Amino acid sequence: MWRRDIRSDAMNVSGFGGWLEATPLWLIAACLIAAMSVSRVVGIALRRRWKQGVASDGSKSDGEEGFMLSSVVGLLALLVGFTFALAVDRFETRRSLVLEEANAIGTAYLRTQLLEEPHRSRISRLLVDYTDNRLELARLPNAEARPLMARNDRMTTELWVATVAAWPTIRGMDFSSSYIDSMNSVIDLGESRKISRLAKVPYEVYGVLFVYLIAASGLVGFTRESRRERWSTTFLFLLFTLALGLIIDIDRPIDGAIHESQKPMEDLRASLRATPPAVFHPRPDR
Repeated sequence: MWRRDIRSDAMNVSGFGGWLEATPLWLIAACLIAAMSVSRVVGIALRRRWKQGVASDGSKSDGEEGFMLSSVVGLLALLVGFTFALAVDRFETRRSLVLEEANAIGTAYLRTQLLEEPHRSRISRLLVDYTDNRLELARLPNAEARPLMARNDRMTTELWVATVAAWPTIRGMDFSSSYIDSMNSVIDLGESRKISRLAKVPYEVYGVLFVYLIAASGLVGFTRESRRERWSTTFLFLLFTLALGLIIDIDRPIDGAIHESQKPMEDLRASLRATPPAVFHPRPDR
């Protein structure tokens, strides 16, 4: 029940967060550029209106405005860098969990070969099927993954039921505790990977960045009068938009273009298929 609640929360994001999750990156970038363009035009209009009603020292005003703009752009760069670090940290967590899960399943599979039949074949088959399902889950968008998520939950239960059934046959053996720990690790890491895909940069952070970027564009329009200065700052803000798009893409574990490699799990699946239980228990006549 706890697992189903988590999955439901992940798929029912609404408001700004839902828009950010569902909208293609190119459309987000286009909306942001359009909003910055409008903000800059408003800034230019306010500047012209302000100059008509106020007479001031031009050199002093330019110096103050330049300092203000530099401060705003510097803070914006700091915010973008901080957000980028958050997204990369979550990406690295997801990537490391893939390797940890592959190692945990491989360890459980090897220890399963110490069991007696029929438990050895049953749990070995379940681990192979579980690995296949985990790989498919890693490749499908959330909207298409519900059947596989439900199957993953059923297979987790089946793995533990099979382990409980095998427990009386290994209770008195030295490796019994280690075997239980290995199966626990498989189940726990499956949940950890599921949670890691929900642990994203808070949507409020993106909202503040969007507002800040649009407001900074308006400030450029208000403080920079020459066409050359406006073009250079426009290019700078386009780079900020590109960086923000990269951050959003990294923060999309499945739907984005950048996602963690599944190579450890793929290698594990190939290894499991190449070493069925019969490899570890050859027939005496061979």
